[in-house]
Amino acid sequence: MATPGFRSLLYELIRRSGSDLHLGVGTSPAVRVDGTLVYLNTPALTHADLLEHLGELLPPGKGEVLEREKELDFSFSYLEGSESARFRVNCSFERGNPAVALRMIPTNVRTTRQLCLPPSVDQVAERLRGLFLVTGPTGSGKSTTLAALVQQVNMTRPCHVVTVEDPVEYLFRSERAMIHQREVGTDTHSFAEALKRVLRQDPDVIMIGEMRDLETVSAAVTAAETGHLVLATLHTPDAPQTVDRIVDVFPSYQQPQVRMQLANILVGICSQQLIPLPGGGRTVATELLWATPAVRNCIREGKTSQIKSLLQTGAAQGMHTMDQDLARQYREGVLPRDLLPQFAFDPKELERLLLPGGEGAFSGSRGPLRNSETTL
Repeated sequence: MATPGFRSLLYELIRRSGSDLHLGVGTSPAVRVDGTLVYLNTPALTHADLLEHLGELLPPGKGEVLEREKELDFSFSYLEGSESARFRVNCSFERGNPAVALRMIPTNVRTTRQLCLPPSVDQVAERLRGLFLVTGPTGSGKSTTLAALVQQVNMTRPCHVVTVEDPVEYLFRSERAMIHQREVGTDTHSFAEALKRVLRQDPDVIMIGEMRDLETVSAAVTAAETGHLVLATLHTPDAPQTVDRIVDVFPSYQQPQVRMQLANILVGICSQQLIPLPGGGRTVATELLWATPAVRNCIREGKTSQIKSLLQTGAAQGMHTMDQDLARQYREGVLPRDLLPQFAFDPKELERLLLPGGEGAFSGSRGPLRNSETTL
């Protein structure tokens, strides 16, 4: 059996509605579908096969960068007949051989409603200033949620939006807003460098693909303090740990001041994860925190352990925990009960919520993401 060409591998990923394609020496290509990795029924790739695929894949001049740095991130668009898609690519080396991971990005930016996010998330696009964070593990849909919020701003507000991404994922077309997308490595040297300059570019909204280090976090806090709406992601599992992660990145002598700043600028935190459905497709489960006066006070005083109880009792303010959302989706018939424990943040709390009359379920059916709407 012949080794498939690179374009046929991309087509297979699109045909299966997968999210990722993995290429490595000594194994068959594999695609991730609804969160599960599936090997294609093709021969194992050789070193020569990988070099051939890289020859088709790498932009001009990037081969030398990969050889020198041993790591490379970029994105590209794909068009084949009626099929089109955009991909985020990471190239690396393992045991001296090249390896490639591609993430497929839908060409259309979906709305918060299409993504089945809590309806109250829409209000973020109306804010003129502050910091809103989307958190979760890799592959939980953070970039897609940010893109939906940017697109809502784009369709509703005459303003200037600047994004800083590594690499640029969703491509926006300016509508009511003017959108400038800057790619780390191509348009700027780093997140921190771009954010130092962005305040001179007259932005109203700043979208940061990922807050990775002290300089980026510090610049994001400063931008939110100076009257801009900042949208960003973090790799944290829930709201309380997100607050701690931001504070802990600073030296200890700065942390009391950072808590004061964060308490003043935080708009909210949406933590999310994608859960595969038995019949195919995935549903998004969320934890949503809004910066109420009580939440701000907890942040200011360093009592982040009390934020969980505010989430549990904050339905009237539009808040909910991850376990409350899982219980809601079980009651609405979206998720089977046997699937819930592995995704629960607090299995004992989830069991309590699932009891007849258990408190914590909140209103607002959103429904699951189906296969054609898989969040990336």
